[in-house]
Amino acid sequence: MAGKPPLLAKNARNGAPTNLDTSGGEFITLARVVKTQGRHGEVAAEIHSDVPERFAAGMKLFALGGSGEARRELEVESLWPHKGWLVLKFSGVDSMSEAETLIGSELQVPRAERAELERGWNYVSDLVGCLVFDHGREIGRIEDVQFGAGEAPLLIVTDAAGKRFDVPFAEAYLEGVDAGQRQVRMNLPEGMLEINAPMTAEEKQQQRKFRG
Repeated sequence: MAGKPPLLAKNARNGAPTNLDTSGGEFITLARVVKTQGRHGEVAAEIHSDVPERFAAGMKLFALGGSGEARRELEVESLWPHKGWLVLKFSGVDSMSEAETLIGSELQVPRAERAELERGWNYVSDLVGCLVFDHGREIGRIEDVQFGAGEAPLLIVTDAAGKRFDVPFAEAYLEGVDAGQRQVRMNLPEGMLEINAPMTAEEKQQQRKFRG
């Protein structure tokens, strides 16, 4: 599912956002329902996992969000890929109106059921909240992980003053991840943080004054 948001990231990986662990650590999100697909209750989902064969007929998923407030247990009746999405048909969801209640919901599994990762891979939910260090100097804390056209995900890092940095989570820059210590250590090229730091409101105001 190239170009879609993976649940996990390796030193360089394609895909996109998100603080995927949305329930206090008890559940992890594998996909998000984007729209209905067909007239018999099918939905198209954006996949947040690159783990092979993660989805299968008969598996149980928990839908959080959509038009319902409580987490709802669903069973996958059938599934197939379609134009970059994964189409899912759930048992008991048999009409378009029923499927519409799932739009926007996150499809989750209990955290204990998440797949074991190969060495060098990290769950996005494990990266969010980690402190980032560059050449041993603390930069800030990871607020989010975003994916786009580039090969490497972007760590959205905010320092104590509230300034944001977009840091590529690329193998070339990565020294190591210590999930236990909640730390990501990197060796970034000189000047990269300045280039990837969006302008503050004050800087934008000064720029407008200069142009005026």
